Amino acid sequence: MATVHHFTNGWLNPVFAYAVSIVGALVGLYCTARARQVRPGAPRVKWLTIATVAIGGAGIWLAHLTAMLGFDVEDSPVRYSPGLTAVSLALSLGAVGVGLFLVGYRDPTTAQILRAGGVTGAGLLGMHYTGMAGVNVAGEITFQPRLVAASALIAVVAATAALWFSVTVNGRRKIAGASVVMATGVCGMHYTAMAAVGVERDEVGLAAVTGVRPMVLIVSVAVISAVTMTVMATVALQAMTTEEFAGDGSATVSAPEPVGLAAAGFAAPVAADPIRLDMPITPGLRRRESRFPY
Repeated sequence: MATVHHFTNGWLNPVFAYAVSIVGALVGLYCTARARQVRPGAPRVKWLTIATVAIGGAGIWLAHLTAMLGFDVEDSPVRYSPGLTAVSLALSLGAVGVGLFLVGYRDPTTAQILRAGGVTGAGLLGMHYTGMAGVNVAGEITFQPRLVAASALIAVVAATAALWFSVTVNGRRKIAGASVVMATGVCGMHYTAMAAVGVERDEVGLAAVTGVRPMVLIVSVAVISAVTMTVMATVALQAMTTEEFAGDGSATVSAPEPVGLAAAGFAAPVAADPIRLDMPITPGLRRRESRFPY
């Protein structure tokens, strides 16, 4: 058996993976909270789609890939299959999307959340092990069944908790706390699954290691992520503007806001009675008019 390292770069990869997962979960939960404030239909579909990309793309898959960059095998190169890596991304987005739309488009019951959590957890497990199938080393990758079962349980529990948070939490503090819990579940599932990994090295040296280098992969993913985040931000801003003009958003104006002295707490001056033009001229004015007719 070859020696396997999961923290080749020290704590850099786990810390970055955890941070990426928190950010993805945070954005996703804000979007699901926004989705509950608009009517079912195109507005809600937009917000749930953005939440799917944030949670499934960044909060789970990108965190998984960031953690994987710390994976190394002694005396063997590590290469990645672009095709299977892309399939793992599709599985992550599909699993999260199915779960969010099952519980987020209509008011769900507890049974529906549990069923959706099982489906999403299975999809996330498939994402992880599809990604592992795309890892090529000079030998054969093996797995310990007990730890695989433990990672499956964590995946289902984490997915169910994430879906429950997506339909219940409101407010900045609660969303931030839920994001930390979600990221803990995602990273816990990843490293439990990675603890099950072993490598039987090819001692003969006939195994060809094909695929792209980790650095090439992460540069490509970084570019794609930057483009995706820009598109997400643009769509979100357009959706917010459209909802505010259509009256679907949460921001409503009930009364005009005070300005000037009124905003500082001073009451507006009471308007004086208008000057009447039909008032009689006083005797003094009559004498002055007769004395100076011009």
